[in-house]
Amino acid sequence: MDHSKRAFFREPNTLQAIGLMCLYVGLIVCVNAIGKVLTGQMHPLEVVFFRHAGAGAFLFLSFVSRYGIRVLRSNRPSTQIIRGLFAIISSMLYFSALATASLATAAAISFTAPLVLTALSGPALGEKVGPHRWGAVAVGFAGALIIVRPGAEGASSLAALMLLGSATCTGLYQLFTRKLAGHDRAETTSIWSGVVSGGVVTVTMPFVWATPDHWWVWALAAALGVIGGTGHFLLAMAFERGPASLLSPFNYLQLLGATVTGYTLYGDLPDGVTWIGAAVIVAAGLYIAYREHRNQRTT
Repeated sequence: MDHSKRAFFREPNTLQAIGLMCLYVGLIVCVNAIGKVLTGQMHPLEVVFFRHAGAGAFLFLSFVSRYGIRVLRSNRPSTQIIRGLFAIISSMLYFSALATASLATAAAISFTAPLVLTALSGPALGEKVGPHRWGAVAVGFAGALIIVRPGAEGASSLAALMLLGSATCTGLYQLFTRKLAGHDRAETTSIWSGVVSGGVVTVTMPFVWATPDHWWVWALAAALGVIGGTGHFLLAMAFERGPASLLSPFNYLQLLGATVTGYTLYGDLPDGVTWIGAAVIVAAGLYIAYREHRNQRTT
């Protein structure tokens, strides 16, 4: 590896990777809690605007001031654009659903994203997906159906379907993140994600914008972008230092964090059916991570 590549990509470090992943999870729990509060004060697309445009501006200023304009140079710009589009669609669906869904339910359904990634990694990335992992994908989606409860009436069912669509887009976002691995540095990918997704949602603002009335709403909106941008940069750094099979299970800590924050803010606790579905999804995801880890050790 030449010197320029060494400057771009970090050496493996398991403890650093786990620490960064845990920090990421903590920040994302905060982002989702703030987003839930803001959906009661503004249109969900405004929440998405502050989340992505704020993150894009924060990361752009932070990294360009440190590394110069060269940090914007991507070796795969079209892949970066597609990745950013999936990120913004996922957020639009997620925060729209948060207007009526509980934080814990949203977290549980979002765990289907790794299942989507596993299902698509074969045809899109050429990775071998054996019958064990296909079975885990099927079981995981069965868990999602338990939560969604097809045929149920009302806003909760619609919100669950939107969350499932959001998780699908997140899985595709992660797929394109893997495609970028080894081609662009974490700083470059973070900026592109924020700029592309922030640019798309900015176009919608003339149709939904309403100026917030209170200073604390502005403060939370600003924090949303800074915390979200920092979190996803930490995620990119974590995956530079450790394998996905090791780090992915730490995502499930979000369910604990979402349950605690949801109960603290709103007195919300998931019902028994949601817990059952979440347990099925988590078990399937952990099994996929175990199979991936075992395959890596034998290759």
